[in-house]
This record gives sequence, structure tokens and C-alpha cells, in this order.
Amino acid sequence: MVKEIERAGIPVVHVCTVTPISMTVGANRIVPAIAIPHPLGNPALDKAEEKALRRHIVEKALDALTTEVDGQTIFD
Repeated sequence: MVKEIERAGIPVVHVCTVTPISMTVGANRIVPAIAIPHPLGNPALDKAEEKALRRHIVEKALDALTTEVDGQTIFD
């Protein structure tokens, strides 16, 4: 799906826990997530730490969205 959206001229960021799968499906902008059961957070953290972690992932995804890429790129 991400390849088709990109083909239409709309940049897409794929936030995922298993980056090789994203590479296989052809995503161009890949942001690694935390873990399969909690991709955008960590329930073991306290509320403030979890909010900071989530914010970091979203900011990384927004940065990736505004970055011109030539082929598949993982934003660590």
C-alpha cells in the first residue's frame, strides 16, 4: 500500500517494529518502532517517560516525512 501512495505523489512514513518487512514491501521512509505489542510506546515507563518516547517517535516520523529520499531509508 505504501508504494502505491508514494506513486501517487504523497510521501509516506512506515512506522514498524520489523524493518526488514518494510524493506520487503518497498517502503521508502521507515521509522523503527519499539516492540510488536507496543509499537509506539512502552507501558513499563512512567507517564512522562512514555509521553517523551512517543513524542520522539512521532517527531522522527515527521522529520522522515519531510526528508527527500532516493530509495529505501531507515531513520534510526
